[in-house]
Amino acid sequence: MKAERPSPSLSLTNAAQFDESDEGGLNLSQVIAAIRRRSLVIGGITASIAALAAFKALTDVPTYQSQFELLTEPVTIETQVISSTNPQTLSSREDVIAVTADEVKLKILTSPAVMTPVVEQIQKRYPNVTYGSIIGGLTIATAGEKAEILTVSYSSSDRELVKDVLEVVAQAYLNYSLNTRQTGIRQGINFVEGQLPNLQSRVAFQQERLQKIRLQNNLVDPEVKGQQLSALSAAFGQQQLETQVQLNEAKSLYASLQKELSKKGDEPAITSILTANPRYQSLINQLLQIDSQTALDSALLLENSPELKLLRKQRQNLIPLIRQEGQRTVKAAADRIQELETRYLVLTQTLDRLNREVKQLSGVLRQYNDIQRELEIASQNLNQFLSKREALRIDAAQKEIPWRLLTPPIDPEESAASLKRNLIIGAALGLLVGIGVALALDKLINVLYTSQDIKEATKLPILGVIPFEKELDVPLYAEAFNPVIGQGDRLSLGNGYKPLTPLNSSFFEAFRSLYTNIYLFNSESPVRSLVISSAAPANGRSTVALYLARAAASMGQRVLLVDTDLRDPSLHLCLQLTNERGLSDLLSEEIPDINEVIERSPVEDNLFVLTTGSMPLDPTRILASRKMESLMEKLHAIFDLVVYKAPLLLGYADTHLLATHTDGVLLVTALGKLERSTLDQTLEQVKLSGTPVIGIVANRHKEAFTNSLMPAQKILELVKTK
Repeated sequence: MKAERPSPSLSLTNAAQFDESDEGGLNLSQVIAAIRRRSLVIGGITASIAALAAFKALTDVPTYQSQFELLTEPVTIETQVISSTNPQTLSSREDVIAVTADEVKLKILTSPAVMTPVVEQIQKRYPNVTYGSIIGGLTIATAGEKAEILTVSYSSSDRELVKDVLEVVAQAYLNYSLNTRQTGIRQGINFVEGQLPNLQSRVAFQQERLQKIRLQNNLVDPEVKGQQLSALSAAFGQQQLETQVQLNEAKSLYASLQKELSKKGDEPAITSILTANPRYQSLINQLLQIDSQTALDSALLLENSPELKLLRKQRQNLIPLIRQEGQRTVKAAADRIQELETRYLVLTQTLDRLNREVKQLSGVLRQYNDIQRELEIASQNLNQFLSKREALRIDAAQKEIPWRLLTPPIDPEESAASLKRNLIIGAALGLLVGIGVALALDKLINVLYTSQDIKEATKLPILGVIPFEKELDVPLYAEAFNPVIGQGDRLSLGNGYKPLTPLNSSFFEAFRSLYTNIYLFNSESPVRSLVISSAAPANGRSTVALYLARAAASMGQRVLLVDTDLRDPSLHLCLQLTNERGLSDLLSEEIPDINEVIERSPVEDNLFVLTTGSMPLDPTRILASRKMESLMEKLHAIFDLVVYKAPLLLGYADTHLLATHTDGVLLVTALGKLERSTLDQTLEQVKLSGTPVIGIVANRHKEAFTNSLMPAQKILELVKTK
C-alpha cells in the first residue's frame, strides 16, 4: 500500500476562503475588459444613434418660441385651501408635505378650467387651433430655485400664433390669480372651522378612554409596569435556576452518603463528604490513633495483654459513635433537600403568578397603545387645523397683492435644432446605450474571459497562466502534416496541434512556471502525481498534460504521462506513438510487464508515455478496479512525477476515481470559451464528491504575456537542490 502523506490539495470548502478580499463591489477592470470585447457593438450603436440625431436636426421644420415671466406668492391661497384643508390629506402629515405648492400650481394653470377660455378666445382668430395643440406647445416652469417666479413659454411654426397665445395666456393667469384670491381665503377658513368641532370631540373621546383604562387597571404607564414585572420575573427565574442547581447538588450528596453508609462491614465510611463534618473527622482521627497504637503494641505485647484489650474496647466503643454521626450527616442532607424543594415550589408559584400578570398586562398594554395612537392622530389633526386657520387669517390680513407680470411676451424667435448639439447628444446617448447593451450581452453570454474571473468564481489558486498560441495546428513532434491527426481530441488551447516548441519560448516557459508552482505548492510534501482535467471539452487538457510533463522532464524529473481518457484517447496522436497496447491491456492482464507498454517520449529523454491501448467496453469499471489502484501505486514509486490526462470532470466519474489515489486534480479552464454555469456545475460536483483540487490553469490567455516568475535556469537549480 502507498504510504500516507499530507495532501497538498485544497478542498472547495477551504478554498472558498482563499481570497475573500476579492468579493463584493464593482470590478472596474472587468467592466473595461467587457467594453473592449464589445467595442464593435458599442461603436455601431453610437454611430447609429448619432446619425439619427443628425437626420432629425436636418429634417425638422423651424419653430418659433417666446415667453413671459410671472411673479406669484411663495405659497398661494388656493394651494393651501386645496391641499392643506383636504380632509383626506389631513390624516397623514406625509401626504400634506408631498403635495407641494409648485405641483398644484402647475397642474391648475394647465387644467381645462383655466385654459378652455384661452382656447376659445384664440379660436376666434385661428379656427384650426385646438386645446391639445395649445397645451402641447405650452411649457410652464419655475425660474431655478425660486418657486415664486413662473416662466411660461410657447412654441409653434406660426410666428403670429405664438405672440397671440402668450398675450392671452398672460392675461388669463392674472385674472385667475385675482379671482381665486377673493374666494380662497373665505372658503379655507369656513372649511377649517366646520371641521374643528368634530376633531375636538374625537380628542376628548380618546382622552376619556385613556383615563378609564388607567383607573380600571390601577396603573399610570403600562409599559413601566410591564418592565417591572419582567424584571421581577427574570430575578425569580434566576433564583429558581440557582435553587434547582442547589437541589440537584443536595440530592447527589444525599445519594452519595446513603451509598457509603449502606456498605456492610465494621469499618466506618471515610469519604470527602463525611470528613467535611468536623465531629465525624474527629472520631475518625481517634479511631486511627487507636488502630495505630494497637499495631505498635501488638509487636511488643501478648495478644491477651490488658493494654491490647483496652485498645480493642475503645475501638468498639468508637464505631457506633462514628455511625451515629454519619446518620446525623445524612439527616442534615435530607433536611437540606426538603428546604430546597419547598423554596423551589414557592419560586415556581411566584413565577406562575408573575407570568399570568404579564400576560394579562399585555392585553391591557395593547389596548392602551391603540388608544394612545388614536389620541395622537386626533391631536395632530386638530393642531393642523388650528394652525391652518391661523395661517389663513394671517394671509387674509397680509397677502392682498395678486400675481404680477415681470417680463411681458417678447417677439418670437426661430428655434432651429443645432446639428452640432444633436450630434453631441446623440453620440453621448449612443455611447451610453452601447455600453449598456455591451455589458448586458457580456452578462448574458456569461463566459469567463480572464484569470481573475476564474479566481473569483472558484476561490482556488491560479497555479499557471498559459498564453494563447495560434499555430497549434500540427502534431507536436511531426515535421509534416499527418492526415491521421484530427480524429482524436485536438491538442490545443482549444485550436489544434503544434510543432516542437523551443524550450526557451514564452509558451513553454509558462509550463515551467506552472510546474514550479505545483512543485513548491507544499514544501513538506511535494506533488508526485496529479490528474489533468477540465470542465468542458476543447479546454486544452491534452496540451497542458503534455507540455507540463515535458517541462518537468526538462527540469531533470523522471516523468510518466498516462492517457486515462479511455473514451477518446489523444496523447498517442500528439506524439505519433502506436496505441496497439497500453493501459487497458495492462489492466486486463493481457500484458503482465509494465515495461512492455511504457514508451520513451521522442521529445524528451526523461519523459515516458503510457497510452490507453485497446478501447474497453466499460472504462469507468477498469479505472475503479483494484488493479488500477495497485498499478498507480507502482507508477508513483518508480517515477518522480506521474501526470494523468483524464476525461472531463462534469458528467464522468473517471476523474473523481483517479483523483482519490493522487495528490489532486489540476483543473484546466480555457479563457473566452468556458461558461460560468458549466464551471459552477463542475465545482458543485467536485464539492459533493470530495475530489481534491490542487488549483487552476488559466488557458488561452490572449493579452500581452509576461512571465513574472524566476528564469528557467534558477528554476532548474531550485528543483535540483530541493
